[in-house]
Amino acid sequence: MRYDVSVIGLFTLDILGRPITRIPDRGNVEFIEEIKMTVAGTAGGTVVDTGKLGLRSLAVGAVGDDEKADWIILTLALRRVDTSAMQRIKGVPTSATILNIRPNGERPALHVRGASDYLDVPASMYDQVFDASIVHLGGTGLLKKLDGPASLLLLQEAKRRGCIVTFDLIATNADTEKIVKPLLPYIDYFMPSIEEAKDLSGQRTAEDCAKYFIDLGASCCVFTLGGDGAYYAHKNGERLVSPAYEIDVVDTTGCGDAFDAGFIAALHHKMDVETSMRFAQTAAGLVATGLGSDAGIVSFADTLHKMKTWKIKK
Repeated sequence: MRYDVSVIGLFTLDILGRPITRIPDRGNVEFIEEIKMTVAGTAGGTVVDTGKLGLRSLAVGAVGDDEKADWIILTLALRRVDTSAMQRIKGVPTSATILNIRPNGERPALHVRGASDYLDVPASMYDQVFDASIVHLGGTGLLKKLDGPASLLLLQEAKRRGCIVTFDLIATNADTEKIVKPLLPYIDYFMPSIEEAKDLSGQRTAEDCAKYFIDLGASCCVFTLGGDGAYYAHKNGERLVSPAYEIDVVDTTGCGDAFDAGFIAALHHKMDVETSMRFAQTAAGLVATGLGSDAGIVSFADTLHKMKTWKIKK
């Protein structure tokens, strides 16, 4: 295989500022501690982190023909991510978000949808995109052209070629369930947040959410539970609740993407389920300790060390 992971989906430029306690009146200025730009999105944030964790990673997404696109491509390359499958869409802006990070880590956002709405993965790209052990589709819900039948064809082809498929989404609404439901039989690891899982399924507990998605065909559900940790449920009946770490949260932007990246790295290294969950939570925890979706994670070895030394919440 040419790649350890092929990461397909939403790529955005995030511009973050912290801490934001209020928006100044009229044209006044409020001074803050930090402003940062990051490659983000449910695919962009994940592939940056898989690159940091040492995986041979392919980025498959769409950017515009503006300066934001130049910055994203350059930054991905600096993370040793292969950008040869990134598409540049003429006449549209790169997807971008302004995030106002509150002192408690909350992050109200202003988003321009942009080029990610135009992402497509034609059959001519399949030999490259699926030359990977693991295929991650991230950003369903904000991929206007790819959402729906195009995603179904994509995941069917990934499974036909023997890839492990991991999946995450964003911006769940009334239409998202219709998009996701046909995909579930082709997903090995379905990885939304518990809030997204509840919104999609109409269920109230992690256990019931997992049963709902597994009954519809998903092989395994891995839900992030925020400060309560993470939940694992496999169709073989295996269940695991993994508690969170004790960390000082700065910004929760990209924590779910980092969790995905950590879990993908754990799959690559063939870790057992409990270790995989702890490693994924460590990756997410590291990102939460700094500003932006690329904060905290340094390397695979450093993340492994943190996993073994951090304190678990009582």
